[in-house]
Amino acid sequence: MKSLSDARSTRIALSVGLTAAALLLGGCGRQPNLFDDHGIGRPRPRTGRYATATIGGATFLDLDDAGMHSYYTGRRWERNGIIYTCRAGHIDLAHVRKSADWTAYAAEKIVAVIEKGQTEFSLKVSDPVRYFVTLRYPCDWSERTPIEKRRVTTEVAIELGRYLGFAISAWHEIITWFGYRNVPLYPEFPSAFSWEDSFSDLLGSHLGAAALRDTVRPFDSAMTWALTNELEQLGVQSKEVAAQAARKVEGNWYSDGFLFMVQMNKRNLDLGVDDGYITPWIVHHLDACPGAEPRSYAIPSLSALCDLGFVAKVEIEPGGLEKKRILQVVYPDPERRKDRIEPELHFRPIMEYIHWDALERFGPDVDVPWPDEIPAD
Repeated sequence: MKSLSDARSTRIALSVGLTAAALLLGGCGRQPNLFDDHGIGRPRPRTGRYATATIGGATFLDLDDAGMHSYYTGRRWERNGIIYTCRAGHIDLAHVRKSADWTAYAAEKIVAVIEKGQTEFSLKVSDPVRYFVTLRYPCDWSERTPIEKRRVTTEVAIELGRYLGFAISAWHEIITWFGYRNVPLYPEFPSAFSWEDSFSDLLGSHLGAAALRDTVRPFDSAMTWALTNELEQLGVQSKEVAAQAARKVEGNWYSDGFLFMVQMNKRNLDLGVDDGYITPWIVHHLDACPGAEPRSYAIPSLSALCDLGFVAKVEIEPGGLEKKRILQVVYPDPERRKDRIEPELHFRPIMEYIHWDALERFGPDVDVPWPDEIPAD
């Protein structure tokens, strides 16, 4: 079996060359923080889309339009937009790809950390936040053979990488709800927990892990194959159906806003904190998807490491203007307030607050896609 670390050198060497060529050919300036302290290239940014039939909304795509996934230089090979599937509704490919790449990045980082015998490391992403990870090794780690260590390291890296990839994406939704915006004058609140985002993020972490387990293809090719295969299993539809589905929920899930902005009337606040699964929203009564039912996916969990003999603690240290408000939600008592939160413990109270806030802003059906279909008490 080809290990994650064996594949790393080939991918990184190729990526360095492709990135340098892209910067030269594109006429861009030097890209800051391209590589971290372990020499691992960080994922490039991508721009998501609203799954709306509005000006400035979605770019609806057929599956054949999506192109080849590319960790570094995707402008030439991949295309992003909104795809519709019968069992998962609208999917934002940019969110899928970003989450997959953060999964791969974190996994590469974890391999480097374990190979050096380190017990602590941190991740810095594009948002104003830093992730801190503490590792506890199996008691007999020093006695294991190199082959066994390599096998377990690969699995730990993939499982913990998947967890971090999803946490990074979920945290972006959270801070956006609390007012974070990447561009100072452009409001991003309408995109916070829009109906397709969290599931797209979760799907990306699953596909990133699947691509890392592919022992035949390099990551970009493996990710392209995994994405295509999964979308086909979910019942991917044409761009015409994707647009039709968006029009069916116009005036209900969303409306036209001021100056081409989108007004999101409903939000999918399912982050898996209650039952460990995220259930996507699908559009009902589409001729292309008769009798369709949504397919729920499990969120990553740190408990997956237990079978491998490892224990991990993940903490998030918020930054930016949103930090104070979020920490007040997690630690109501100012005397006991800390600077970090743990997703395993604190995503639930944060989402409870967001749910309450959403009800106050948008009414009792804000997170219910089809309220008329809920039986009366």
